[in-house]
Amino acid sequence: TSFSTPKKKKRDDGMREHVTGCARSEGYYKIDKKDKLKYLNNSRAFAEEPPADTQVRTRPLLSAGRRSEQRRLLSSFTGSCDSDLLKFNQLKFRKKKLKFCKSHIHDWGLFAMEPIAADEMVIEYVGQNIRQVIADMREKRYEDEGIGSSYMFRVDHDTIIDATKCGNFARFINHSCNPNCYAKVITVESQKKIVIYSKQHINVNEEITYDYKFPIEDVKIPCLCGSENCRGTLN
Repeated sequence: TSFSTPKKKKRDDGMREHVTGCARSEGYYKIDKKDKLKYLNNSRAFAEEPPADTQVRTRPLLSAGRRSEQRRLLSSFTGSCDSDLLKFNQLKFRKKKLKFCKSHIHDWGLFAMEPIAADEMVIEYVGQNIRQVIADMREKRYEDEGIGSSYMFRVDHDTIIDATKCGNFARFINHSCNPNCYAKVITVESQKKIVIYSKQHINVNEEITYDYKFPIEDVKIPCLCGSENCRGTLN
């Protein structure tokens, strides 16, 4: 008995209508090149003009931990327009590209690996917060241990940041009498932090420097910054 083959129907988009309702149940078949080209043109036109409510977000998504951290930092200065806190939040999630290597000023130095605009946060000075009494004890201990340099940065009258054995790249920044950066104390969540700001535009591979502003003492520390207005000593 012969059965008449049902006529193949075509949809409005030019593709063949599946008689059984499922493409996999009809086996393998070829699609005409004209139909295939028409289908590709229709799908390409649809992709070029996506609906407004289905457009994909291009903003990178943050992890849950980072989102909560960002909300916590933003809530700490709600109602305030302090740009320092906004910049510090940006610095935390997008750190500047820096490297440390041998410096012509003194031993190791910190260098920029990307252009840095003026008045931008470069890096936070990280270390252990200690009191003046502890700082005096550690300074003497470092001398006894043969550590030539101690990396202590005074925040205020009572607090000093010690980065000698626990810190980041900021401790390698050398002094200059004509620096391209400066240090500033800002308050984030009731905690004082030291942040290095760019004083001017900094080029790639340019060394990061700031003025140590050591107090005047009888025993002088020679300055080797080599700038035109070099004072000759750090203190």
